[in-house]
Amino acid sequence: MPPLKLTIDGQAVKVRQGETILGAARAHGISIPTLCHLDGLEPLGGCRVCLVQVQGHPRPVPACATKVEEGMVVTTDSEQLGSMRRKTVELLLAERNHQCPVCVMNNNCELQALARLLGIDHVRYDFIAPAAAVDISHARFGIDHNRCILCRRCVRVCDEIEGAHTWDVNGRGAASRTISDLAEPWGMSATCTDCGKCVQACPTGALFVKGAETVKGTIDLEKLTDWRKRGRR
Repeated sequence: MPPLKLTIDGQAVKVRQGETILGAARAHGISIPTLCHLDGLEPLGGCRVCLVQVQGHPRPVPACATKVEEGMVVTTDSEQLGSMRRKTVELLLAERNHQCPVCVMNNNCELQALARLLGIDHVRYDFIAPAAAVDISHARFGIDHNRCILCRRCVRVCDEIEGAHTWDVNGRGAASRTISDLAEPWGMSATCTDCGKCVQACPTGALFVKGAETVKGTIDLEKLTDWRKRGRR
């Protein structure tokens, strides 16, 4: 199939059919911020940080979940988009207890890095500060719900790559929590394979290695998918 021609931030580009706006932009060196997106996983479009403006569309669309079309004119950075992204990140920071100085991911956290990129030095909204639990029942890992942004990267990597589907999200709104199995302690999970993919996929310090003095590395989903096909865990 012939490539599609479109314009992104005034730059004429050609991309293969079936590509997303996010993929097209990144392929041509144009950066679009994301939080819930992770290469190798099915797009979710949940965090709304990657919203872009498309000429002819009445409202911004998620770049990670919107396929390119012939002649599409895309704007990835504008005053309106910047304002929307700042509000989204501020709301995420206000929803839980993100105490960066005492977090193992301090200075290596995607949420923290995005806040800096957007120039956020304070939060304009009231903090909800829920009494969120910390589950360290697993022998190797822990989950701190205070730092969870409900991006579902752990849910998707566990389902799509590992095939265990240990994780899911329970509840509504601010009461939503990432749960293992039927809301059982992680250490009691009958489905968890102890692979650690969810820990690597987490963009914040919500999922961590117990006793670790260093931060998590970047997950290589292409390699993990290959392992999965060969039956390795």
